[in-house]
Amino acid sequence: MIMQEYLFFALCFIVLSLTLLLRLIKGPSVADRAVAAECIDYLGDMALILFALYSGRSVFLDIALITAVLGFLGSVMISRYLEGSL
Repeated sequence: MIMQEYLFFALCFIVLSLTLLLRLIKGPSVADRAVAAECIDYLGDMALILFALYSGRSVFLDIALITAVLGFLGSVMISRYLEGSL
């Protein structure tokens, strides 16, 4: 029963990231697009974590950790670029 809930919430995170894809494409400013990309990254990471719990394989946790760190570094670089200090 719990495994089905993991899969359900992972699918919910994927649907939410698809709705954020609209904001990424049609965002009124570059900052809005950067925030949408960061949110998509974190929702994808949460979906990977839930899928790792569902499947029992820890390789998905490693992938989620790496993409979270790279997403954070990417958002810092984009914000520094938009600020003009890069």
